[in-house]
Amino acid sequence: MTQPSQSSSDLTTLSFEVMPPRKENLIKPFWDTVQRLLSVTPDFLSVTYGAAGQDRHSARDVVRSLVQDSPVQPIAHLTCVGTTATEVGEVVSDYLDAGVRTFLALRGDPPVGRPDWQPAPGGVSSATELVTLIRSIEAARCAQYPGAALRAAFKPLTIAVAAFPAGNPAAGTSPNQEVERLLVKQSAGASFAITQLFWETDTYVNFLEKARSNGVTIPIVPGILPPTDIKRVNRMTELTGVVFPEYLRRRLESAQSVEEMYSVGVSLGARLARDLHEVGAPGIHMYTFNKAAPALDVLDAAGLVSASHLDPSISR
Repeated sequence: MTQPSQSSSDLTTLSFEVMPPRKENLIKPFWDTVQRLLSVTPDFLSVTYGAAGQDRHSARDVVRSLVQDSPVQPIAHLTCVGTTATEVGEVVSDYLDAGVRTFLALRGDPPVGRPDWQPAPGGVSSATELVTLIRSIEAARCAQYPGAALRAAFKPLTIAVAAFPAGNPAAGTSPNQEVERLLVKQSAGASFAITQLFWETDTYVNFLEKARSNGVTIPIVPGILPPTDIKRVNRMTELTGVVFPEYLRRRLESAQSVEEMYSVGVSLGARLARDLHEVGAPGIHMYTFNKAAPALDVLDAAGLVSASHLDPSISR
């Protein structure tokens, strides 16, 4: 298996996914978590949108605040399930007005209990269509407003999409089919991809090799979930269909306490992050579920951030 080369750890991006708070009493803990994540100066934070856009208003508030009040580049998630093209266009324009320059275009999950869901007439049916729509809205703004065109020249719009190295069991697709889908997204105007979670380095490397040999040239950033909580791992297996390897499960389940399980999970996550870095991954994207400690501890143990990068005044 050929491994791509890695030139310098300084060139590896670090990023985190956060979920906007759904209740008022979660707002302060959410921003405390964000501040802890910012202590390692990530390249960006991605902000989820919720199933069928259910966190739409909270997400926009979070993204606006990050644009205005933080040094980090926010990535605004967008989903198209359950919305018309007009509604999606309004959200895109609102984000662009707020200064957002990066989106993560996703189809999103169908409504609960409707696995055979199909978009209504006038809806956006896929992430590829969503990428095309975002590009068209930006092009129209640049054509109409000279200032928008100038801003786009020195701060281009970038659009991320999802990639599925293990295939997408929920959609019944194989890794080869997901390479084909990624190539279509790239042709529509995707700038880079962030992967669904996976548990073994070879899963990423094999997918990357297939993607490159089939003409995918955009960066593919691996997404990692720290396996510090077996209940969380089991839940993500249910949601994604991506199987947690039995030998890793035995490692976690052999722990004699919650603290030991956490330590084992950090070690497993750190090894994956370190191995991905060594095979040349362009960055590491951490799925946090709004918990800073597991993500930061994994990156620290992997040697991708040092103690000097962690703000000593902030408890993780």
